[in-house]
Amino acid sequence: MNLQKTSRRDFIKTTGLAAAAIGFPTILPSSVRGDGQTPPPSKRIVMAGIGLGNMGGGDLGVFLDKPDVQYVAVCDVRKGVRNGAKDRVDQHYGNTDCKAYGDFREVLARDDIDAVHIATPDHWHALIVLEACRAGKDVFCQKPETLTLREGPLLVATAHRYGRVVSGGSQRVREDYMDIVTKCWHGKLGTIKSINVEVGPLSQLCNLPPKPCPEDMDWEMWLGPAPWAPYNPGRCDGNFSTSGNSWRSYSDYSGGGMTDWGAHHFGGATYAVDVRELQPKEVIYHAEGEHPHLEFIFPNGMIITHNQPGKANMEVTGTPGETIAPKEIPGYKAKGGITADFIHCVKTREKPFRDIELAINTMSVCHLGGIAYRLQKSLQWDAARCQFIGDDEANRLVDRARREPWQL
Repeated sequence: MNLQKTSRRDFIKTTGLAAAAIGFPTILPSSVRGDGQTPPPSKRIVMAGIGLGNMGGGDLGVFLDKPDVQYVAVCDVRKGVRNGAKDRVDQHYGNTDCKAYGDFREVLARDDIDAVHIATPDHWHALIVLEACRAGKDVFCQKPETLTLREGPLLVATAHRYGRVVSGGSQRVREDYMDIVTKCWHGKLGTIKSINVEVGPLSQLCNLPPKPCPEDMDWEMWLGPAPWAPYNPGRCDGNFSTSGNSWRSYSDYSGGGMTDWGAHHFGGATYAVDVRELQPKEVIYHAEGEHPHLEFIFPNGMIITHNQPGKANMEVTGTPGETIAPKEIPGYKAKGGITADFIHCVKTREKPFRDIELAINTMSVCHLGGIAYRLQKSLQWDAARCQFIGDDEANRLVDRARREPWQL
């Protein structure tokens, strides 16, 4: 048997048949055979995690608790984090089988892994999702799924080309906003005209001073496609602040609160007013008043506003007193939240609730808004061509340069 070309499932099947053929008794522990609550290995989704910090560690725990998942590998550029994650997996299964890696490419090279979850900093998301799809893995990627507008259609096209299930990771889209979603979809607010979103701030430049890099940190790998910069713990801290001393605060790695929390809020808004399958055709920048605000105009006439004066977060403008027939609300395809939805779709090959195309449509709103604020002007957007209409200045912000060898 060529072990290099044989999957774990094939190995188990082949050795089991061989044992039966020569009369050896096949005595396996229940964890291998499966029982009433734990499926046998051939029925489990073999998974690995890439980026095991704050959110990644949470995802690790969720996937470990699923009986239809077999977790086999962890990857992080920080030795202490990846070894801690390995220990956690090994303790869960009562063995030492989990492998720890510092380079995600080694994980994707394993042909026994069915799916990966990704919770790296944002500047890595698109590149790892693309490589995972090309390697034949299904993907659960934490939001925000992209750092630039150009990355979005590349992710969608690659997922389609390789037939992969790719789910965005924003659980709040459904779990935080179902009350307003239900009111909108069940016609309780009449015909919906607009919805307002409050979220921010934008990311900023980072000028933190150099600090000694810890021995267990692969700083070059952490930076990856981002511009080279000296190590500082505040530059790469994974805390959830978007106002300084976290990678979420800085434009080399993130879009700030506009994309980090925007993935949740704009995701909930587009879900509520049923424009998840569309991208805005125009962003109108309003400079009047003390604080600028935006209007996103969608092709069907729906309007999503950002920080509109006098409006609260998720405040809907409808037509009170009008009777609208209710519509069936799309949701998760399995009980247990967004991760259960993903695992179900890996098995069935259905599109998950946060299918990558829907997630990218949400991210387009975040990125378009960020560019409109930075340039302080209104913009027209051609989603099919992934470019602004008649605006060279804005088109220079559709994508950004990446360090070698980390090209898309």
